[in-house]
Amino acid sequence: MEFNKVIEMRRSIRKYLQKEVPKSVILKLIKAAMLAPSAHNSQPWRYLVITDKNIKINLASSMVEKWREDLIRDGMDNITVNSIINEGMKKIISSPVLIIAFLDMSEMMKYPDKRRRQAEYTMGIQSVAASIENLLLTATANGLGACWLCAPLFCKEIVKNALNVPSYFDPQALITLGYPDESPNIPKRKIINEIVKFNYWR
Repeated sequence: MEFNKVIEMRRSIRKYLQKEVPKSVILKLIKAAMLAPSAHNSQPWRYLVITDKNIKINLASSMVEKWREDLIRDGMDNITVNSIINEGMKKIISSPVLIIAFLDMSEMMKYPDKRRRQAEYTMGIQSVAASIENLLLTATANGLGACWLCAPLFCKEIVKNALNVPSYFDPQALITLGYPDESPNIPKRKIINEIVKFNYWR
């Protein structure tokens, strides 16, 4: 598929056919993700691929309990909370593949001061994000759909414990993946003059 067409066709897919995604195809996506640019060529991304339904259920159940606490704290009533939680659980469990993206700072630069440490952490996040975008575009090019979810950011320790990953792995995203069972329209985009200026912003 022509590259610009891949970019145009990429959508956030939330409904999938209950069809297995071959391991070889999943690895093709991960290999594309590994080709992304990264700070100092540190390649700080780590990916955990989940296809086991029981693990999906355990992960989703663990995450939504924290979500429930947050929604109740926000003042939401129980009926609305349960509806939101059930829909969230369904999205995760019904996805043929889950891919959890982690940031591993162990090979990034080390600085004594907080300012540069924070900048290095931000660079790590940017590197993982670039890697995820490669994965999403490659999914589209191979007839797959995916959806980038930021839910792990709100319950990092829960995700790490549920998946038994090293303590220094920093969860960044949960990506659902499968063969699409929907064809969303192009979402509204800003016009180019709203988001770009040349030389000075004025």
